[in-house]
Amino acid sequence: CVRALNKAIYQAKSIEGLIHHSDRGIQYCSNVYTNILKRKKIEISMTEENHCYENAMAERVNGILKDEFFLDQTFANVARAKAVAKNAINLYNEIRLHLSLDFKTPNMVYKLTA
Repeated sequence: CVRALNKAIYQAKSIEGLIHHSDRGIQYCSNVYTNILKRKKIEISMTEENHCYENAMAERVNGILKDEFFLDQTFANVARAKAVAKNAINLYNEIRLHLSLDFKTPNMVYKLTA
């Protein structure tokens, strides 16, 4: 993990304002790993302790963003990545029908319950 972290930092065009989010796996909590993040001024974000479903929910959303909206690609710049992410969020909330919401969009359900 440390080697992968160092490689990612080295290959990044900019790490300014970067947030590193992970679960509380031992590799991410180690002093060596967290000291690298602190030294590079990368904000550390971790799932809350004893919330076993928090990461599962995040992984589900990440999977949808990658598989359905192709957000796992490399973007030319941050502005393009933000534009694509904003579009994906809009499609997810306004267009994509969700089985768990009886084939409604999240915004439809919100409006019905507001």
